[in-house]
Amino acid sequence: MQINKAPITKEGKVELERQLDHLIKFEREKLKKTIAEARALGDLKENAEYHAAKEKQALVEGRIKQLQGVIGSCIEIDVASVKSETIVFGATVTLYCEQKDATVTYKIVGQEEADTKKGKISFASPLGKALIGKEEGDTITVKAPKGDIEYEVEGFEYI
Repeated sequence: MQINKAPITKEGKVELERQLDHLIKFEREKLKKTIAEARALGDLKENAEYHAAKEKQALVEGRIKQLQGVIGSCIEIDVASVKSETIVFGATVTLYCEQKDATVTYKIVGQEEADTKKGKISFASPLGKALIGKEEGDTITVKAPKGDIEYEVEGFEYI
């Protein structure tokens, strides 16, 4: 069975590895101490600190497993080496939206590293999908909950 590897930028993979390292080396160790201290308080049935720490431990362990899975099943794309005449994964795209009379810039990245507040959109998002394969000067329409939004591609680069 062929497993499809999800693309991720080098900086995205480094960030996920940093998060994983922090969870394993700091959060996990801090929780071990917290649980041990809560156990020392006595009766575990009515020990709120113990139950809260165990619940947080489950969340941390879940995130560790999730990050390990993502890192293990991704393929790192070196964006700087991409040579394409059209927009593909890793492109930093400048768009003009006439409805908002605004210019926006987004980098097309993997799903795990997408963060619109940081100007990063997933290649699988509606806007990301609409941009793939387009060129400078092309117009795209994205369906949004409040209605269609039209963008014009002003330019793109791979940095």
